[in-house]
This record gives sequence, structure tokens and C-alpha cells, in this order.
Amino acid sequence: MTFKAYAKLEKKPGFTLIEKKIDSNLNPHEVLIKVLSVSLCGTDVHIYNWDNWAQKRIKPPLVIGHEFAGKVIKIGRDVTRVKVGDVVASETHIVCGKCEFCRKGMAHICENTKIIGVDVDGAFAEYIKMPEDNLFVDTSGMDPKYLSVLEPLGNAVHTVYHFETKLKDVAVVGCGPIGLMGIDLLKAIGAKKIIAIETIKQRLDLAKQLGADVVIDAKNEDVVERVLAETDGRGVDVVCEFSGNEGALRQAVSYVKKGGAISLLGVFSEEVKLDLNEMIFKGITAYGVTGRKMYENWDQIKALLEMKKLNLDKIVTHHLAFDEMEKAFEIMKNKQCGKIVLSLEEV
Repeated sequence: MTFKAYAKLEKKPGFTLIEKKIDSNLNPHEVLIKVLSVSLCGTDVHIYNWDNWAQKRIKPPLVIGHEFAGKVIKIGRDVTRVKVGDVVASETHIVCGKCEFCRKGMAHICENTKIIGVDVDGAFAEYIKMPEDNLFVDTSGMDPKYLSVLEPLGNAVHTVYHFETKLKDVAVVGCGPIGLMGIDLLKAIGAKKIIAIETIKQRLDLAKQLGADVVIDAKNEDVVERVLAETDGRGVDVVCEFSGNEGALRQAVSYVKKGGAISLLGVFSEEVKLDLNEMIFKGITAYGVTGRKMYENWDQIKALLEMKKLNLDKIVTHHLAFDEMEKAFEIMKNKQCGKIVLSLEEV
């Protein structure tokens, strides 16, 4: 039996729809999953475009994609955490469990991490095999169309919850899908004032719908001046940086308050020039976010789902069929969207 998958076969832009043979032989703690939905990420765009990052990291042939939800159809002989029929989302970083960082409870920076769709075959496919420890079993009854975005939601949870944000003034820089999730989370946790900063009007509109108290058009406004005005000259307590824009980061250092904090998820395409003296003398704390804390952030997601605190239906703006992958990437390139989810028929 074969299945369809999107793969990077050659060292050039684009993906190819291929047929692969199902290998149903499972390791003792491995699980075979029928994929029900996948969602697109900026990483997938890098690989699709075959940019400098992709050329250095990706080794074709490779099935791509890492955000997915699916149904368990077969389990290895020693699997205990999931059962056939469970609907699952997944942690996409496969870690060793043996290195210094895994042993210290910091598996999100495991020395031997393998990311599906980047280092090993991924989820833009009808079937995928995953270690049981990576799987998140949904007990909320959520539509699988939304379950596929729990992985990037975990990035937002990590970014927003690392510093104390309840009853604080918080700036969200960059209102792409994960930034929008950050706003949703800040609203749920009870931030005092949420200030959204973005250059694209549609994203600012979505930010407002999700609960941003202030939206700032970074193209047409003086961001530092406006943030200081909105905080009575004090600046914000915390900045959640999702944009990966050098100028935006420099602005953030200027408008975060003394003793404030910057949580950094956005990836910068070039080396950043920053006035570190300003950070030093203001006593600013910066934290680099990579992946999701395993499995603290997933436990937080579970609680949020059970409490019905999330508005993922507003963040997922496009629902497409699995065979509309090219269309999905065109929409992504135009940046006129939130999250894009592609659905597969259940078999």
C-alpha cells in the first residue's frame, strides 16, 4: 500500500507530490498515525523557496511539514500512553532523552534533536510514524483542523509564559499567526494592556479582534513614541518579539521599561546590531525561545483547551484541501492570512 506525500526531491524551489510505500513495522514505542490535517509554517516557506537557510540545513530527498493532527491506527508492542483510535497532535522535536539537557529537564534544547520535516521525514503526508512520547492526546473533542496548530501554539505559550505577564503591560511585536496566538494567550492570562505592533493592516485587524488593547501600524507611526504614550512614559513590562526584524528589536529595547524583559522567538535573517549598553544600564533581561518546553508547555495547552480559553478559529483564516498545497504557499507569500490548514479525508 502506498500513500501521498509532499517532498523536497531536488535542491531548488518547490515541492513534489510523491507516492511512498507504507512501512507498518513499528519500533516498540512507535506509533503509526493517519494524518487528518496539516498546517503551514514559516519554516516550510524557507524550504519551499530553497533559501540560504534551507540550503544549509535540508538534505533532499525529504518529506516536509511538521505541524499536524491525526488518528492513531497502530501502536508498537510497548506503547502505553496512546491507543488505537486516539486523535493526537504532536511535539515535532524528537529528542534523545540522554544528553545533558534532556537529563536536566531542558529537552527543548536537546543536543541531538531531530525535527520532523527538517531533519527526518515529516507530516505533509497521509501517514506518519512518531515516538509515543511526542504525542498529545486530545480529550477536548476539538476539530482536527485546529489541533494541527497546537505545535506553533506551544511556541507562543513558551514565549508568553516565560516571564510574568499577568497584570502587566505587554508589547507583541509581529502579528503573524504565532504573534496572534500570543495575543490570544495574553488575553486569557489577564495581561493589563496588550500592545500589538505590525506593518500589515489585516494582521492588525485580527490582533484587535483577539483582544489587543492598542494596535500600532509600524509603517506609519513612531512606535517608541506611541508605546511610551500608551504606558504613561514608563514603557512596557515585557516584549514578546515574534517578528525577527532588526529595527523592531532595537525599538523594543528603547520602549521596554527599566528592569523589563524581552522574550525572543522571531528568527533574524542576518546578524543584528544592537546597543547592548542600553540593555545593560536599563537592566533588561532577554530570553531566547526555541521550541516548546517538554512537556510543561503542552500541559499548559491542555489546560487552556479544557478551559475553552482559546480562539483558534479566528487565527486559522484559511481551510484548504491537501492537494491545494501550491495555493496555500501563494497565500502565505502574500502575508494576507493567519494560519492556513489543509485537511485530508479520513480513511
